[in-house]
Amino acid sequence: MKELVIISGKGGTGKTSLAGALAVLAGNKVLVDCDVDAANLHLLLNPRVEKEEPFYGLPKAVIDREQCLECELCMELCQFGAIRNFTVSELACEGCGVCFHACPDRAIRMVEHQAGRLYVSSTRYGPLVHAQLGIAEGNSGKLVSAVRQRAKEIAEKEGYGLIITDGPPGIGCPVIACLSGADVVLVVTEPTLSGRHDLERVLRLVEHFQEKAAVCVNKWDLSPENTREIENFCRQKEIALIGKIPYDPAVNEAVRQKVPVVLHNSGAAGEEIVNLWDNLVKMLS
Repeated sequence: MKELVIISGKGGTGKTSLAGALAVLAGNKVLVDCDVDAANLHLLLNPRVEKEEPFYGLPKAVIDREQCLECELCMELCQFGAIRNFTVSELACEGCGVCFHACPDRAIRMVEHQAGRLYVSSTRYGPLVHAQLGIAEGNSGKLVSAVRQRAKEIAEKEGYGLIITDGPPGIGCPVIACLSGADVVLVVTEPTLSGRHDLERVLRLVEHFQEKAAVCVNKWDLSPENTREIENFCRQKEIALIGKIPYDPAVNEAVRQKVPVVLHNSGAAGEEIVNLWDNLVKMLS
């Protein structure tokens, strides 16, 4: 079983559109949306939810007012300002447990807190595992790990040979949780100064975890000069640049129609995505 993880140093590079297209081209796979803070792969794949379960993040503190002697120690120790007038704010509490362990009256307990939901769905392209955090919730790295684990369980049980993971943007905790154990990490970037800067940052993260990386430049023809700089950077770092997808209005039209671009139109972008997939197959094998 192989896992392809698709990430980007910044949002808006076309990562999810590419993941949706690869979902069509690849066979015998499980699809995963690990961008749990803003999951949207399901918009292209039209899934039918088969299973749904709650996701519990870190527990939240609750103060028993009858047992509390109002010594104010919890308010002094809370670094997040979550305790006021001996009441804990669910939105501000990070679940660190400092107040729980420090309370001399044992008036504080930690209770389970539902932070989101995890879904196992079916699509015409294969199973899809995805999730959604609640409003203002954190712990997305923990949810990413839960989503990936569920996808691996499905792949092992039903004999799928590939997992395609649409990862989160950036270099934070959700991305770190998404990288471990990946066979190939495809980094999608765009030919802008910010795109190149964030590409360098995320590649340093991938290098830290000693994962095999490849790069794809989306809408490369909007700035050939910046694309050449990205090519030179990848050459210096000995990182494979395996795809340059041109700007194609058909991609936006496919998103509006809620279908992967390779099904909507066989234009320039679709053809290059097919070539990109051929290169990925070589890397995965």
